[in-house]
Amino acid sequence: QVQLVESGGGLVQAGGSLRLSCAASGRTFSNYAMGWFRQAPGKEREFVARINRSGGSITYKGSVKGRFAISRDNAKNTVYLQMNSLKPEDTAVYYCAAQLGVGPTYDYWGQGTQVTVSS
Repeated sequence: QVQLVESGGGLVQAGGSLRLSCAASGRTFSNYAMGWFRQAPGKEREFVARINRSGGSITYKGSVKGRFAISRDNAKNTVYLQMNSLKPEDTAVYYCAAQLGVGPTYDYWGQGTQVTVSS
């Protein structure tokens, strides 16, 4: 089992920044690729960013590329999502997730942290 706890959400004005953190405990953190997802009210959960186990491979949802940056610190068992130039459409509950295999499925999920961007 892997336990994931997100933090760092909050209310910010458009154009502002937030840094989300996701602390992992349980199994060996470096064995897992990590992802960030988000779910806005009335919408399905969507992929935001993914970082592989070593941090050498990163992918982003197109609309956040250039504004968001995912990173990880395997020594601290933590993955981060730096969000800059935030827009009201970024408002959502943000979740981190851990992926052990190479397929699309994520094995463990956090409880989520709310991000609200006011216009």
